[in-house]
Amino acid sequence: MYLDEEGRDGLRDLFERSRPGNKPQVVAKPQQEQAPVAQVSLDAPPSEPAVVPAVSRDESGSREERLAALRSQAENWQPAKELGTLRDTMVFSTGNPQARLMLVGEAPGYQEEREREPFVGPAGQKLNDILKAMGVSREEVYISNIVKFRPATPNQTTNNRKPTPEEMASCMPFVRAEIEIVQPECIVALGGTAAEGLLGLEGTVTSMRGSWHDFEGTPVRVSYHPSYLLQSGSSSTAKRSVWEDMLAVMEKLELPISEKQRGYFLPKK
Repeated sequence: MYLDEEGRDGLRDLFERSRPGNKPQVVAKPQQEQAPVAQVSLDAPPSEPAVVPAVSRDESGSREERLAALRSQAENWQPAKELGTLRDTMVFSTGNPQARLMLVGEAPGYQEEREREPFVGPAGQKLNDILKAMGVSREEVYISNIVKFRPATPNQTTNNRKPTPEEMASCMPFVRAEIEIVQPECIVALGGTAAEGLLGLEGTVTSMRGSWHDFEGTPVRVSYHPSYLLQSGSSSTAKRSVWEDMLAVMEKLELPISEKQRGYFLPKK
């Protein structure tokens, strides 16, 4: 069979395209190689679980009813449970749903887990004393923790540990929802861990306190955790530092402050 030059070129082109490894580009789909971008986001711990909106979007009912719904949802909150690093008992917040002041700690400890209420151990008693000195009762404020479950340790008894960033991120949707429901006029972050979880701050409490921060429009004051006062013994310097933070909160809320209150824990002349 005779093929002219044009026919031979066409046959040669057909042969080249039919060889293994020489498939037409339209067959290959290199765009699918971009999947690793999604894989990265799946492998990296998310800052918040993907189901965050389900926690805080129901605006029907009273504040009490909405908080009760949050409590029910927290009992079996899978983003926290799937970490495998938290204990099973959920410890929800407590206090007045109409509170002007909200206090946020880090996580429940041994005593809090037993009683299923935040700040009921020695640190809780110290917090009650601070509130009393402010002229405020525990029943008037709203008390929460960044993490709703006690962080676990091997062979755990009464020992506690601070929560990890992943543990805080898993429960942070509830704290955000609580703030949206209660609408406090200001928040006190008790301790560096609470400040880290709430504000994303890193560093010492000393470097964070003394000024106002902001959480989505709500003023936040960082102060030492009440347990710090227990560890510091009778240090008047530590007590005065905490008290100065509380005076700033009282001024923000326009609470009455007596001269006696202003002078608490000042060095004696």
